[in-house]
Amino acid sequence: MTDLSSSLKAAVESGQLLPSSRENILSLLEGSSNPIYSESIQELVQGGQWSELNDRFFRTLAFGTGGLRSRTIGKLVTQAERGTPQALARPEFPCTGTNAMNYFNVGRSTRGMITYLKKWLTEQGETHRKPALVIAHDTRHFSRDFAEFAARTAAENGCHAYLKDSCRSTPYLSFATRHLRADAGIMLTASHNPPHDNGFKAYFNDGAQIVEPHASGIIAEVNAIKSETYHPLPESEQGEVKAIGDEVDEAYLQSVEGLLLRPELLKTDHPPKVVFTNIHGTGGIHSPLLLRKLGFDCLTVPEQDVQDGRFPTVESPNPENAPALQMGIDLAEKEGADIVIGTDPDCDRMGVVVRDAHGKMVLLTGNQIGSLMAWYRTKTMFELGWLNEENKGQAVIIKTFVTTDLQKKIAQAYGVHWVDTLTGFKYIGDKLLKYEKAVPGNLGNAYRELSPEASRALRLEHSKFFIFGGEESYGYLGSDSVRDKDGNGAVVMFAELAAYAAHRGLTLPELLDEVFAQYGYFKETVESVYYEGASGAAQIQKLANSYSENPPSEMAGVAVTDVMDFAKKDYLDAEGDPIPKEKMIIMTFANGYRLAVRPSGTEPKIKYYLFGQCLPEEGAALTPEELAAAKEAVATQSALLFKAIEADAAQRVED
Repeated sequence: MTDLSSSLKAAVESGQLLPSSRENILSLLEGSSNPIYSESIQELVQGGQWSELNDRFFRTLAFGTGGLRSRTIGKLVTQAERGTPQALARPEFPCTGTNAMNYFNVGRSTRGMITYLKKWLTEQGETHRKPALVIAHDTRHFSRDFAEFAARTAAENGCHAYLKDSCRSTPYLSFATRHLRADAGIMLTASHNPPHDNGFKAYFNDGAQIVEPHASGIIAEVNAIKSETYHPLPESEQGEVKAIGDEVDEAYLQSVEGLLLRPELLKTDHPPKVVFTNIHGTGGIHSPLLLRKLGFDCLTVPEQDVQDGRFPTVESPNPENAPALQMGIDLAEKEGADIVIGTDPDCDRMGVVVRDAHGKMVLLTGNQIGSLMAWYRTKTMFELGWLNEENKGQAVIIKTFVTTDLQKKIAQAYGVHWVDTLTGFKYIGDKLLKYEKAVPGNLGNAYRELSPEASRALRLEHSKFFIFGGEESYGYLGSDSVRDKDGNGAVVMFAELAAYAAHRGLTLPELLDEVFAQYGYFKETVESVYYEGASGAAQIQKLANSYSENPPSEMAGVAVTDVMDFAKKDYLDAEGDPIPKEKMIIMTFANGYRLAVRPSGTEPKIKYYLFGQCLPEEGAALTPEELAAAKEAVATQSALLFKAIEADAAQRVED
């Protein structure tokens, strides 16, 4: 230890190792007797791998918009981590580091949550019972190991833990947390990140990801834990690890089936043919089953049905990218299917490719998918009589600030309420909790027993009825029985939309053009700039700060007329609720275009969102010729603006 300490000190003095990295290395070693840690650190120090050590130790993971997320397999895998050969060529042990997803961070996060839950239950006067957690995991490397470790840690620290015997989706975890009346939930996943990553999503008793005041409380408890060593409680005080039964799956499936608005659209001799791929993730457990039960002719991609944390058939398991869906496209061409649907590893995101009128397969953006579903569901709910002139003001569409304003236009046209939230579905979940609490009678858990019809009636009378929620990054929700984006639910909602288009003799791109013609043409350009590791985090911070301190006055000759700085200023949303502080800048241009800049809360990147638009005259619609011209004009202007944005960003990095 003395030689190691000297080597670390010398590396800091020479500028090779960050002081924070040295501090975190020593802290980890002092708080653990795990030989893998010391052996891995020694190997990296002896090899002079200071950049790798900085990436692993420059900070201790903290909760972001999606909890914890980082590498679980290092850029360099040490011999100690490699261990004995494992299935799927996975290392035997996860990446050593305070900035890595490993047992150290899973353990401290689980224990911190339990400490907070016990204090919270005491404040609620519920000292008579042990808290309960629901734990789920996807197909990533170490996900099952982390889930079992978290469950065992929870039990030994006096908390009951519910765990399924196999992987399940993120929306399933949200639903199960509510259904089992648990106090919190943990999802082990890194969503659509590369194979080397994993993550820890924290949920509260409403089934949504944690928000204030619980977020700060849990973070404080987690950060107070410096050692992974703990003493299990006496056996009589410990909790139990309980198996989640099939009845929870059945209840979840029933809830998702309930998203179908017009079942008669599927009663046809020629049901729409859909190709579905789970891209080696959890979507294959429920989505194909749902599609077939509802009457769709559903094919799956055999090579991608295999649950495999390497995601070996794709460069990235992200269904918003066409290459991730290419095998589905190939199968659709072979089998004559018109729709390809893909979900990411934890099945909270959904991407689609659809055939246009010329027979070409077209990738829809997350904004386009969400807008079509928001429009169809709003229109259909009016047609079904659920919504009318008297109650429409009690219905709501929720989207994030960086999601297309087309959805706002749709809401305004129908006279329903709309709200913008910060990025992260936890903020949409927080709105749903607000609406639930507004139902009179303090129903509590009884609210979850209500039928969809009874719940809708109560919310339309006393609160807000949730029509649809979405974000541009391919996340959608159509019911408040789940409090996170739901890839399985999105599959059902989009499949019905496709059946509606087919019923009218339209392709989905043609249906989208109808919506554009009615409400205006909207085009969104989203780009990300990645900065990896410790040095990258500093670059992201510098770039984000520069927009706050010195926002541009113009871009490509178009004046910036307004700047919203969500980190510095106080804003209220459309319902008058305070918007939490977040590092995000939104600039409005003189031509009505908008630019949002925000560091990602889950990945090492800064994101740029450019929103272009061309609106029809009030009370009119765009003709086919006008729509074609609008598409060309917006594309040209967006390209010019984005070129200027990229040049400006490059200059800010250099300054």
